[in-house]
Amino acid sequence: MDPMPNLHLLPTLRGRPQAQANITGSESFPNITGWVRFYQTNEGVIAYAEIGGLPLSSQPCQDRIFGFHIHQGTDCEDSGEEPFPHAMSHYNPKGCAHPYHAGDLPPLFGNNGLGVSAFLTNRFFVDDIIGKVVILHDHPDDFTTQPSGSSGTKIACGVIRRIE
Repeated sequence: MDPMPNLHLLPTLRGRPQAQANITGSESFPNITGWVRFYQTNEGVIAYAEIGGLPLSSQPCQDRIFGFHIHQGTDCEDSGEEPFPHAMSHYNPKGCAHPYHAGDLPPLFGNNGLGVSAFLTNRFFVDDIIGKVVILHDHPDDFTTQPSGSSGTKIACGVIRRIE
């Protein structure tokens, strides 16, 4: 038996994604920009993110880690008072407890202002998330606190759009 049977997924990232969210920062974090691309495969969805302009930590050994979720909302309007007030709660079509929401994603690790992440999930299909929003939070998800993981303020947002 092949110990790494899914290595054939890696070439998928060289192809065209089925959907993408263009990420922009809130009024308080205007330098944040990037994208999250979604690739449907037989094994699940590969999500690949590249986000720059992330806030840095001023403390040694305190590199920034950001909460990263798909929310149920459908727009990234930023009111200033509350960033992205229409993002709503985590995408959770099966009513699961946190961190088992379909929209609970792995945290994004900052690296000198840049975050890159790639992961495979079978919690949703690309078609399920079209029109939903990807949210970046200013603190890491604790994977415990209900219902949202205590990941803090929303600092960036992007609407997931189908790529034609």
